[in-house]
Amino acid sequence: MQISRIITPDGPRYAILKPEGYRVCSGTPLSGLVETDQVVTNPDLLAPVEPTTVYAIGLNYRAHAIEMDKPIPEHPVVTMKSPTALLAPGGQIVLPRYLPSDSVDYECELAIVIGKTCKNATQANALEHVLGYTAANDVSARDWQKIYSGGQWCKGKTFDTFCPLGPVLVTPDEIGDPDALQIRTELNGEEVQCSNTSDMIFSVADLIVFLSGSTTLAPGTV
Repeated sequence: MQISRIITPDGPRYAILKPEGYRVCSGTPLSGLVETDQVVTNPDLLAPVEPTTVYAIGLNYRAHAIEMDKPIPEHPVVTMKSPTALLAPGGQIVLPRYLPSDSVDYECELAIVIGKTCKNATQANALEHVLGYTAANDVSARDWQKIYSGGQWCKGKTFDTFCPLGPVLVTPDEIGDPDALQIRTELNGEEVQCSNTSDMIFSVADLIVFLSGSTTLAPGTV
């Protein structure tokens, strides 16, 4: 199932993408979606989820760590983005000008959305907590990440609009193995990133186990 959030005449609604268009639903992915008879074509899209918390994992692609001449991390490198960084698909990223940055960069990522309360997950049950997967752009102001923030990364990654998400939330039954997905970025029609989640140092299950061991992951966490 491919789930979107769209603008309708009645306001934002969840919808399931169908061949004929977006089938508007009542409810939410967390509470359960019920299809209606309303179909919308070519709507304005919103981010497919409204995350309560956004975690980001740094240096989790082996080739990227080697490219950056960084040692392979022994444990996941965790930073965070504020929900205020959320941006709808196709939205305009706003470059920081009051706290200026001239080093804003893109990072295509697989986003994992937690669907039920997750605490102390195990390798065996970690993926049972996943509501779905979507695409994210981990927009990063490299100067604020590396120079101006005292060694922590949050500020450089959490300016408003620095978390484009979507366009759809894809349920696990359509994904198969989340650790074998192609991931790529195009900039002005040119491919600038191309990798596969099989290159991740820590798998999707590894990350859920690690994060849920220290913090309860609430439904809606990305």
